[in-house]
Amino acid sequence: MSDPGRADSAGAARRTDSTGAAVAPLWRAAQAFRLVTLLYAVGQQVASVPNYHNQRLSWVLIALMAVWSGVSALMLSQWHFPEVARRLRVWVVIGDHVVVILLIASTRLVADYDWYHGHQTLPTTLWATNAVISAAILRGPVAGVLSGLLIASVALTVRDQWGNDVWTDATVPVLVSVGLALGLAAETARRAQGQVERAVRLTAAAEERERLAREVHDGVLQVLAYIKRRGTEIGGATAELARRAGEQEVALRVLLSEQGGRRDGGEPGDEVDLRPLLTAQARPDVSVSTPGEPVLLGPAAAAELDGAVRNALANVAQHAGPEAKAYVLLEDTGEELIVSVRDDGVGIPPGRLAEAEAEGRLGVSRSIVGRLGALGGTAVLLTEETGGVGFGTEWEFRIPLRGVAR
Repeated sequence: MSDPGRADSAGAARRTDSTGAAVAPLWRAAQAFRLVTLLYAVGQQVASVPNYHNQRLSWVLIALMAVWSGVSALMLSQWHFPEVARRLRVWVVIGDHVVVILLIASTRLVADYDWYHGHQTLPTTLWATNAVISAAILRGPVAGVLSGLLIASVALTVRDQWGNDVWTDATVPVLVSVGLALGLAAETARRAQGQVERAVRLTAAAEERERLAREVHDGVLQVLAYIKRRGTEIGGATAELARRAGEQEVALRVLLSEQGGRRDGGEPGDEVDLRPLLTAQARPDVSVSTPGEPVLLGPAAAAELDGAVRNALANVAQHAGPEAKAYVLLEDTGEELIVSVRDDGVGIPPGRLAEAEAEGRLGVSRSIVGRLGALGGTAVLLTEETGGVGFGTEWEFRIPLRGVAR
């Protein structure tokens, strides 16, 4: 027996790996940017070191900067081990911020006030941007902006520029804009990767359903249809067998159609247009009417309502009579959805559904009433109210458009 917890963990690991792969190009670009900014920082050190009063310490700090750049690049290069890479990225982001803040603060140890107040800190603004880039790629635009504000605040504090100099210095806008831009790029890459993977899963599932439907149609459905036809022709004791075979044939067809109508769960904000799901059920003896505008529901709610309609139509096929026609009407009032499934068949005798439920046949109560109840809606049978036997049957489904439905 499979372990659900282990399966969930495996699924979460696969999602983590896929999102990591989505931003892998950004991490590689960040490594290249780190190298370029290190070279710029070394060049700036060569140009500025004559102005430092503690030149030896400044070279030690620049060496520390170079060592950390190499270590972080090595940690980010573990692409063949996704779980290890994911953990190392977190440590790189933490290490970037610690090293950058310490190096910025150490500027006061190697230079006088007149120098650091009007010039860049020891780790140049460009090299300090690496911490912001790492945070933005790892956690998105909010983390990127917060990281930019943190690094900029430390730099302004060390350089004592909280006065009017704040508005003339490019440190804050540069760091914040980089964090925002890279964070948005990372989120877009992850979202695009998720959409591609969902499309692949849907395609694979659809192909599997089609294969299964072909096999069932070529085997089980044909046998059931043959038993139904032959039993009806022979009559007598085989009539009950024919009726049962017919019921199972319809039930199996409904099951296959429900599987075809299912949707991937998608993101929390995804919605499904209910109209194509209902119009797909139209056939010569079933008319479907829907509004001209899209009727959007959450994927789960749309699948449940679609399943209820399919089951109601299956009951029409089984019990309304061979010449009966069905009519499906979808209405969107803005506050609730109303779906009516009506037929012009023989109707249902009073108390028949209660008898069926007492006998243990719970198809209507579970597949129709239960589905609507799970959505916070109602399913009302109008047969007796419209005249009783011989006046057809009508189901009226109502779902409020608040909470679970939309």
